[in-house]
Amino acid sequence: MGKSLVIVESPSKASIINRYLGDNYIVKASVGHIRDLASAAAQKDSKTEKKKLSKEESLALTMGVNPKNHWKANYEIMPDKHKVVAELKKLAKDADKIYLATDLDREGEAIAWHLKEVLGGKDEKYFRVKYPEITKAAIDKAFANPGKINMDLVNAQQTRRFLDRVVGFMVSPLLWKKVARGLSAGRVQSVAVELIVDKEREIKSFIPEEYWNIDAMVSNSANEQFKLSVTNKGSKKFNASNKDEAYSAVETLKSSKFTVDNIETKKGKQSPLPPFTTSTLQQAANIRLGFSVKKTMMVAQHLYEMGLITYMRTDSVNLSDEAIANARTIIENECGKNYLPEKPNYYKSKESAQEAHEAIRPSHPLDPLPANVDRDGQRLFALIKARYLASQMVAQEYETTNVSVKASDYTLKISGKHIIFDGFKRIYNLNKNEEVLLPELKVGDVLCLDEIIPSQHFTQPPARFSEATLVKELEKDGIGRPSTYASIISTIQERGYVNIVSGRFYAMRMGEIVTDRLRFSFKDLMDKNFTASMEDSLDEIADGKIDWINSLDKFYSSFEKELTEAQKPFDDGGMPENSPLEIKNFKCPECKKFNMAVQSGKTGMFLSCLGFYDKSVKKVQDRCHKTLNLRSLDISSLNKSNLTDEEEANILRSRPRCEKCHSVMDSYIIDEKHKLHLCSTPNCGGYLMETGVFDSEIEKGPEIPCEKCGSTMVLKEGRFGKYMACTNKDCGNTRKILKNGQVAPPKEDPVDLPELECKAPGAHYVLRDGASGLFLAAHNFPKVRETRPPKVLELLRFKDRISPKFHYLCDAPAYDADGNETEVRFSRKSKKQYVMSLDANGKNTSFVAFYNEDEKKWEIQESASKTSTKKTTKSSTAKKSTTKKTAGKKAAK
Repeated sequence: MGKSLVIVESPSKASIINRYLGDNYIVKASVGHIRDLASAAAQKDSKTEKKKLSKEESLALTMGVNPKNHWKANYEIMPDKHKVVAELKKLAKDADKIYLATDLDREGEAIAWHLKEVLGGKDEKYFRVKYPEITKAAIDKAFANPGKINMDLVNAQQTRRFLDRVVGFMVSPLLWKKVARGLSAGRVQSVAVELIVDKEREIKSFIPEEYWNIDAMVSNSANEQFKLSVTNKGSKKFNASNKDEAYSAVETLKSSKFTVDNIETKKGKQSPLPPFTTSTLQQAANIRLGFSVKKTMMVAQHLYEMGLITYMRTDSVNLSDEAIANARTIIENECGKNYLPEKPNYYKSKESAQEAHEAIRPSHPLDPLPANVDRDGQRLFALIKARYLASQMVAQEYETTNVSVKASDYTLKISGKHIIFDGFKRIYNLNKNEEVLLPELKVGDVLCLDEIIPSQHFTQPPARFSEATLVKELEKDGIGRPSTYASIISTIQERGYVNIVSGRFYAMRMGEIVTDRLRFSFKDLMDKNFTASMEDSLDEIADGKIDWINSLDKFYSSFEKELTEAQKPFDDGGMPENSPLEIKNFKCPECKKFNMAVQSGKTGMFLSCLGFYDKSVKKVQDRCHKTLNLRSLDISSLNKSNLTDEEEANILRSRPRCEKCHSVMDSYIIDEKHKLHLCSTPNCGGYLMETGVFDSEIEKGPEIPCEKCGSTMVLKEGRFGKYMACTNKDCGNTRKILKNGQVAPPKEDPVDLPELECKAPGAHYVLRDGASGLFLAAHNFPKVRETRPPKVLELLRFKDRISPKFHYLCDAPAYDADGNETEVRFSRKSKKQYVMSLDANGKNTSFVAFYNEDEKKWEIQESASKTSTKKTTKSSTAKKSTTKKTAGKKAAK
């Protein structure tokens, strides 16, 4: 018998499973999806070079799927997967059986189906295996009971993919036409942006109200001091809305006797939480570890592929009998029998739970964590294990005490909490300082007043979304699924619609503009209930309850009508255009004929002369093109890493309010004499022009000499952010401002190297100096997008052409000890160039060399990633480092 081929998704998973299965199996990785809906460019090149297409055919070609032809899809091998597919085809041809062992969710099922479709052969040859964890027992069980591909799950995945493709490819061009070029829309992402936009508007329309708290420091007979808070005046809640009311209460309290009126003690219990699902893990890791949702899923994926945790995409809170037994053993051994409930704790999964497998838990809870797990993996694993164990422990028992004190007609209160038995919180405690002990008190005790403390406060706007609270809101509304939250949050940031500062979401102005346009024209698409119902439909398709084509047709029928209406002019009911906002009485400083207007684009906001739209001047190039920068003073661009909710509220109170809608206004500096305040709600159009002297509010920034002409370079702000510009207009030199606020080092001019040909015919390399050091790029970039690191031999060959500041790179080792050529790389951590080598297969070797600036020599050491069990090799100079130096000189010549 021949060997069986097993295909998994990741290489790390392949190596572990290969050990479990033995020599009769060949385990290979597809590295995720191998094919996707075809791109328009690829199809045009192969099928429609000279054929004239109808509008419907052209649209279907662009999307890779045809809604008007029973959703016929055109799939193609992904560009970077041709080599993988070729290898899998060769192995599949010789294999007796092919086991598709991809992940057990919809995406995994779809990958398995695509593999089967591409590799071909008889159906009897293919088997689908699923396993909730990568352990020998789970793998053996899965391969002993293989099944077939579940086409209901595949069709649910295709439905989601087709819906997203249709919305993205049909709505985005409309946004380009009506709003600005380069914008995009997504079926689920747009609703997530809407949540953040609505929160932003709640915050900016919130009008703070003043209120005062009054606290009293008192002591008992044992001279133990504690703080009381005023809660009531008579039978009503105490409410002081200004200083006069507060100080009136203070004067009364100063002359009053403080007597303990009531002491109420209650016992309570707090039950343990269920083990983690995907969304609860994302929330807990964000709150407790500071992980983004994307990072949480990446780390969890790595732990799963190492065989350390069960599958991390799950809605289930169930645990297997074996997992419960293991948890109880650990709890009894580490905590004692009194921490174990008489019977195991069972939890009920919600009705919409996708998978029938377990909650997220350790695969081998009785074993120690391997030493090769990195710090992030250790922290996330510890969190998962703690929650898993805590779910099988007894409740925490506590006692709360509420004390009421009378002073005249005022009631003051204090609460305490005493932990009787810590229970599950011995292992999993979110709030370690929750115990508040009160001094000994009894009813009738007279307390000594030490101090009255009045304090002014203002009501706070709603809290901004963090990643944890956004995930919670998405899950509550049924928008998306936990497995998609990471991609949703990443996508809406990449599109520039929202921004995260200090872990909190801010809606960008373009995000608000796009949300308003989509809400106007696509009521179904932007309706949370409709989006949630689509997710339910996907669940029903996965369960085989409804037909996927009918579900797609139903969606497209409604969507097409809304799209057709949206494409009309605004006067006919179409989507509103993103028209410039004219600032009256602010003439263009160049033509002095037209007013300036606020333009909103994908890259930000700026002022432009309305003369650009002067149709009496027929040639566009003859119209006025004057523009002015708007430098934002808005809270979302303060970039303060420690900005608190109260500090933000104070900034909001300091901003002017729009006369039209009373929302807070965003402030922008135009120049030393003009400041513009714009309503934070784009649809409102309210603005206020302020004149005065604003030199102190303009960020002066650093001043440095220009490396090209010697003149002074000063800080400027353009459509793409801040940069340094030479004051000599004839020079025109600019330099970037890095993310850390430092001015980027000067760049050397490109060096043309026609002798170095690219892989693409007709193109050759140019040596460029970029933000990430030296690199080779095609001379006709971006037509040919070919780049690579330069080899040390190549720098040595062209040493006479490159800048002297890079000559030290020519002295680097040209070969490693095994004769592999070295190339120049850039370390983002140290911000320095170094050299490394690759073997014959193009994989990194353990050879790395760094330049010692103090000693002016190259030092060789082995890569840390390759030497987990070896010590770093002894440093030596470049002259002693290679046995190939003579050969290097010959090659250079």
